[in-house]
Amino acid sequence: MARVIHFEVPVDDPERAQAFYRDVLGWEITSWGGPADYWLATTGPDDEPGINGALTRRSETAAWIHVGVESVEEAIRRIQEEGGAAMTQKMPIPGVGYMAYCRDTEGNTFGVYEDDPSAA
Repeated sequence: MARVIHFEVPVDDPERAQAFYRDVLGWEITSWGGPADYWLATTGPDDEPGINGALTRRSETAAWIHVGVESVEEAIRRIQEEGGAAMTQKMPIPGVGYMAYCRDTEGNTFGVYEDDPSAA
C-alpha cells in the first residue's frame, strides 16, 4: 500500500491563503526557502496523528496529496497501465528524494514520492 505522506494546497494568493489557514486552523506556515515559491504547513505536533503539508502556487501540476512509494519509476509504470498519466518525469528534490506528478483516471492530480536522501 502507498500511504498519503504529504499534502499541498494550490493557492492563487499565498499571503491570503497563509493568513486563512493560520487564523482558521492554527497552522504554522513558513517559507521553504528553496528555489520555488513553497510554504511548509505544520498542522500539529509530531507526536499526534496526522500529516503536514504545504501551500504552493496553483498550476496544472499542483497536487492535493502525495503518496510514498518504493520507486517513482515503478509507480509511473503502474499508473499508466491502469489508465492514469504521468504529468511530469521523475525529478529530484536534492537531499530529500524523488517525485513525479501524475493524474488518476478521474482527472485528479497527485504526487508520488520516493525517499532518497542522496538525491541530487
